[in-house]
Amino acid sequence: MKAIRRFTVRVTLPEPLAALHGLMLNLRWSWHQPTADLFASIDPAAWQASGGDPTAMLSVLPSARIAALAADEDFLGRLSAAERDLRQYSAEPRWYADADPGGPQRPAAIAYFSPEYGITAALPQYSGGLGILAGDHLKSASDLGVPLIAVGLLYRHGYFTQSLSADGWQAERYPAGDPNGLPLELLRDAGGTAVRVAVSLAAGRQLSAQVWVAQVGRVPLLLLDSYVEENEADLHEVTDRLYGGGSEHRLRQELLLGVGGVRAVRAFCALRGHRSPEVFHTNEGHAGFLGLERIREYAEQGLSFDEAIEVCRAGTVFTTHTPVAAGIDRFERSLVRAHFADDPLLPIDRLLALGAETYPGGDPDVFNMAVMGMRLAQRVNGVSLLHGQVSREMFAGLWPGFDTREVPIGSVTNGVHTPTWVAPEILFLTGTSPGEASGWDWERAAAAPAGELWEARHLLRARLVAETRRRLRASWRQRGASGAELTWIDDVLDPHVLTIGFARRVPSYKRLTLMLNDPERLSQLLNDPERPLQIVVAGKAHPADEGGKALIQQLVQFADSADVRRRIVFLPDYDMAMAHSLVQGCDVWLNNPLRPLEACGTSGMKAALNGGLNLSVRDGWWDEWYDGANGWEIPSADGVANPVRRDELEATALYELLAKSVSPLFYERDGDGIPLGWVERIRHTLRSLGPKVQAERMVREYVSSLYLPAAVASRNLGDEQDGYGVARKLAAWKKRVVQAWPQVRIEHVESEASSGSTGQRLGSALVVRASVALGELTPDDVTVEVVYGRPDDDDEIISPNSVALGVDDPQSPPQTPPAYGGATRPPVPPGPGGLLRYSAEVSLDRPGSFGYTVRVLPRHPLLDSRAELGIVTYPQVPAGMTNGDLR
Repeated sequence: MKAIRRFTVRVTLPEPLAALHGLMLNLRWSWHQPTADLFASIDPAAWQASGGDPTAMLSVLPSARIAALAADEDFLGRLSAAERDLRQYSAEPRWYADADPGGPQRPAAIAYFSPEYGITAALPQYSGGLGILAGDHLKSASDLGVPLIAVGLLYRHGYFTQSLSADGWQAERYPAGDPNGLPLELLRDAGGTAVRVAVSLAAGRQLSAQVWVAQVGRVPLLLLDSYVEENEADLHEVTDRLYGGGSEHRLRQELLLGVGGVRAVRAFCALRGHRSPEVFHTNEGHAGFLGLERIREYAEQGLSFDEAIEVCRAGTVFTTHTPVAAGIDRFERSLVRAHFADDPLLPIDRLLALGAETYPGGDPDVFNMAVMGMRLAQRVNGVSLLHGQVSREMFAGLWPGFDTREVPIGSVTNGVHTPTWVAPEILFLTGTSPGEASGWDWERAAAAPAGELWEARHLLRARLVAETRRRLRASWRQRGASGAELTWIDDVLDPHVLTIGFARRVPSYKRLTLMLNDPERLSQLLNDPERPLQIVVAGKAHPADEGGKALIQQLVQFADSADVRRRIVFLPDYDMAMAHSLVQGCDVWLNNPLRPLEACGTSGMKAALNGGLNLSVRDGWWDEWYDGANGWEIPSADGVANPVRRDELEATALYELLAKSVSPLFYERDGDGIPLGWVERIRHTLRSLGPKVQAERMVREYVSSLYLPAAVASRNLGDEQDGYGVARKLAAWKKRVVQAWPQVRIEHVESEASSGSTGQRLGSALVVRASVALGELTPDDVTVEVVYGRPDDDDEIISPNSVALGVDDPQSPPQTPPAYGGATRPPVPPGPGGLLRYSAEVSLDRPGSFGYTVRVLPRHPLLDSRAELGIVTYPQVPAGMTNGDLR
């Protein structure tokens, strides 16, 4: 008989063991090895069976064992020490206070919103890199003492568990989860009543949610859960699964995450006495509706829509994570309209304009969540240097008239949380004690004797081989094989053979099957009698991605072949637990996406911190930090338009690298059996990448370059004491400038050699003059500048420089502008600015071709970038003339 309802009964611990409850509910145990070791010592077999989940382990612990622990003085002493350590960790000043980043200007708190979080496999609320990155961000913020409050959704079915059919097709299962069986606590008010937040939906419906709190070290993570009685039956399912359902389902999830998330933060801060966030960090567009809720909050205090936007933007950071259009949520405008049409504080046409694709090629019928995120954030960043560049190109249409390099999208390259991902054997080489949150000496690890480095790598490889055999056997059992058919698995992989890892989500651009482009060539490499390779592959395709599932099946069927199955393995159900074994045990981490579609790709960072070498296309972080000695570059056939031909070229390059560079270096040994050349690459990897790829470095950069300036800007505009006077003035100024901008014209531009110059020679100077009509604006509202540099064949200025022009005579009356080739423009109508003459000197400091232009930009001290308003004026060249005629 099937149960109609299920729930988890939590274990009741006797008073001597009460501290276990607090240790269990703080997810620091997932990266703090001493605490994990304490749990493991309770019952090693049960710990392993639970997958390293203390909640699950304690729930099945026999009462006799609990009683024995309560009387075990040695265990109680270690428990007391672990509790003291956590208490000290949670309370002591850390980097954020000790290093005093920004002093009193640093934000009191930052709210961090993400649709998924990869903290531990015991809390399956993630699908891939975005969630793992978010989890590492929280852990490092905790270690550094950065006061984050994180917000997400609690998916009762998580993402999905993956299995394979007999013929290798991916199957999904969504096991029901019970929050009471997870390391969570329900947020309750002083009277013990569970806190509820509510969000308005279309047709007057209400969506309610309760709030679960996961404590991630020092960082509270608020997870909203729609499975509450007051919701109508279909609304219970809003938080059913991650990235599931149709458009309306996804829209409801994102409304709950954004709007409900802000309300949950307000409730949490009020109940727990937590400082209110001054900065809101939107981790990808899924949480973008948080901006609308903040606008509504300010509108309730009497601000206009435009004024509220200014306060909201000042304190908002938006991080985009994908250069792939399919990764950006886009909803039908009519669907968004239906959900906001009845809100009097959010004018629907103004709201819809925030997500409008107003750039060339944009769809006028959709609402783009990333576009809204960028319009509601004064600070926007990609997640690697290359991704920042790609994002500026993708979204340049939001700032028309500006060079791509001027688009206000920066970058903070992702990092990984070292205590979570680095094996104890490698941390030992750095001289770091287990459980330490910082201070890893990568130079010391790199300087370890070659024998010690190689022994550590062998131990990790052997551990991966054992784990692979265990998982592969379970997978074949699930696929219907009997034990008698699986004796060959005992010989799968070899702890002495060069081991390559490839594990990630399976969208087409990551090219899971590029290695299969020439199956015969790959088979030869795998079975080389002197220098064999072995490959461990894992990854999930989105349940709706039939193409991704077909790629998995293709690889599985190849790996099932009797002639290669001992050398290549596909492991289903890729999760954080499996990832630990893979990134620690593989000698080489393979990554071959279509460049430049990999925004960052942090799995290779994890491998590098464990002494693994990267073999990758120059995309994401690898484009930025590959130096020729810390791995290998797979050449990218970027200019080849035919995708089949491109794959052939890049696959051939991959095979050549494996056969002629990677394998020979691994198998060339000295008299002690150590590959000294390979070990030198390990040393260089630890030295060159160890300090860079850490999430600690990433979070420090977010604090200094994004959170701190956002907090300062937010305080400037969000001062309630003066009635938000600065925000009101800024909004009024922007409105006035935008309305008057069509009157701004550059009427004439000319140049000549400066006094004392002998023509246009290197080292001389050029005087540039411009006559500018400002209409209703004043010189204080604008910057007039000359932009110059080397022009290309299309007269586009390469790597431009700029110099501001000064007003020659502010009192000069409006004049009739000079003629262009006999055609005279009408006089400029009088106004506050009239027609003004500007000039500046430009140094001719490089030989060769030289080009320049003049432009007018809005200017205000509270603008974060010159492109912020998206308006600029250049000279208009009359028909039949060229820029060269305007001299």
